[in-house]
Amino acid sequence: MPPIATQTVTSPTNEERNATLKLRGSSPPSEASSGRSRLTAPMQYQGLLDKYESFELTPSLGREFKDLQLTDLLKAPNSDALLADLAVLISRRGVVFLRDQNISSEDMMELSKRLADATQRPRESTLSIHPLESDTAPEIMVGGNPKTTDISASRQRKSGGISRFYDDVSRWASQAFHTDISFENVPADYSMLKINTLPPTGGDTMWINTYDLLDKMSPSFQEYLSTLEAEHSAEFFHDEARRLGIKIRPERERGHPLNKGDHLTAVHPVVRTNPVTGWRSIYLNKGFTKRILGVTKDEHDMIFDYINRAGFQNHDIQCRFRWGKGSVAIWDNRCTWHCATFDYEEERAGERASSIGEVPYFDPKSVNRKHGLAQEGKAW
Repeated sequence: MPPIATQTVTSPTNEERNATLKLRGSSPPSEASSGRSRLTAPMQYQGLLDKYESFELTPSLGREFKDLQLTDLLKAPNSDALLADLAVLISRRGVVFLRDQNISSEDMMELSKRLADATQRPRESTLSIHPLESDTAPEIMVGGNPKTTDISASRQRKSGGISRFYDDVSRWASQAFHTDISFENVPADYSMLKINTLPPTGGDTMWINTYDLLDKMSPSFQEYLSTLEAEHSAEFFHDEARRLGIKIRPERERGHPLNKGDHLTAVHPVVRTNPVTGWRSIYLNKGFTKRILGVTKDEHDMIFDYINRAGFQNHDIQCRFRWGKGSVAIWDNRCTWHCATFDYEEERAGERASSIGEVPYFDPKSVNRKHGLAQEGKAW
């Protein structure tokens, strides 16, 4: 019997695939666009925060500082440089945590603005005003500027909120994962949450790293996703406004001239580039993404379900934070999903400050996070 012929096949490594992957997609907005980031290259972390004791929550995302007060950064002589490094660190690690903070509502708004300004966001971008906060101008404005948004479990239960108590019968806790205000034409870059009232236990928040979520997928699928756009919608806020007895004011700019009107819908690329890091991430989410465009409804359902399951079931790209009174989290909405855990009956309340960034875009010259870190020779 003649010998059986064999063939040896050498498969390329993931790094080789990523290095040769040529993604397509829309370029950044034109220079004339009011929503274009002013960065011409990714920012570099200068190490100014390394003197503060900290640890990484997971290899994928999350850093917690042990002895850093945010108000000290605001008052420091080199405050601008410190805040720029903080912004870069948040964009690289996804989310940063700090405990026992003495920061006031006014300081939170100042920090939110300066943090975003440090990354050369569009000059027209300011601080976010949530559509459901835009009915009572005196209550949301301090000195002509927006104030922090109240985050309250009691209000959530009354209005429905992101968990859709009124129109969604799902009992999956992951249903509430979202990226802040992705329904706006110019959505949030950074969000900051301080918790002031806590239940005895429960109410943790989880984050998912959508840089690494993209890296979970095959290069050919990444290439396909980079050609797609998706519609993000928060039209359900109109129903919530009626339940709360308020009216969404279409004439108010919600942090950018392009964020105006009562049509709470926008179209963004499914794969976007973070201008601060130059890294690609998945940019759709369970909370606000309504429809992937250019495909059939069945295809949308399959793609959307796969991406979400890949995020929810891969616990190696997640982190979970147990709040304490005065704890603060600051995260980059361009590269994370987050979700509160509704496992408590008592009140849980705090205040949030969000800044408006740039119009989301995909830059074919950008790289995946793992490839970018390998090029830098860094773990994170």
